Amino acid sequence: MEDRESAAPPRIAGAARREEIVAAAARFFAEQGYHTVGMREIADAVGIKGASLYNHFGSKEEILYAIALKMTRDPQEQHLPLLDAEGTPTERLASLIEAHVRNLADNRVEHLVSLRELPALTPEHLARVTDYRKYYQRRVRDVIAAGARAGELHVEDPSRAAIAVLDMLNGISWWLRDDHDVEALVTTYVSFAIDGVLGRRGGPR
Repeated sequence: MEDRESAAPPRIAGAARREEIVAAAARFFAEQGYHTVGMREIADAVGIKGASLYNHFGSKEEILYAIALKMTRDPQEQHLPLLDAEGTPTERLASLIEAHVRNLADNRVEHLVSLRELPALTPEHLARVTDYRKYYQRRVRDVIAAGARAGELHVEDPSRAAIAVLDMLNGISWWLRDDHDVEALVTTYVSFAIDGVLGRRGGPR
């Protein structure tokens, strides 16, 4: 097979090539399991030689780590600013839930792998991913607490409520399919979280 790495134009080198490798590896890990997939299979899937693959990732574990970061660090950077925007705590939380569900739908395979294969990460990498998740959870907890103080939400324990909401949202990855109506899913899960788990005062908007 021709090594597309050597023939690739500059615009798809570097970061774009890494993204292609991560996407291909995630599909393999989801279908076959992390421990059964080899670096050669991943290289073949993106049409490059094994040696070229190692120019981007030093090991299979580094690829798994990149998948986990995509599903923890990236949402933190993209979603948490929504909690600092204008609006009531409930409105800001609804915006984050909408973004969270859409991100899960767009990256369903990567998220499923990041849930299922985390034990294969090195202790250092696992600790960093866990830190991102805990921080995200704390920010959700804080906006829930603000909603409770404002009398918008009926919540006795914001920490447990944040865990319940995020576990419910993340569980979507286990059954979501490409043919599901994502917009309907977003609407449904905003209501599940805010009107159900968090007991919004006055019911649905």
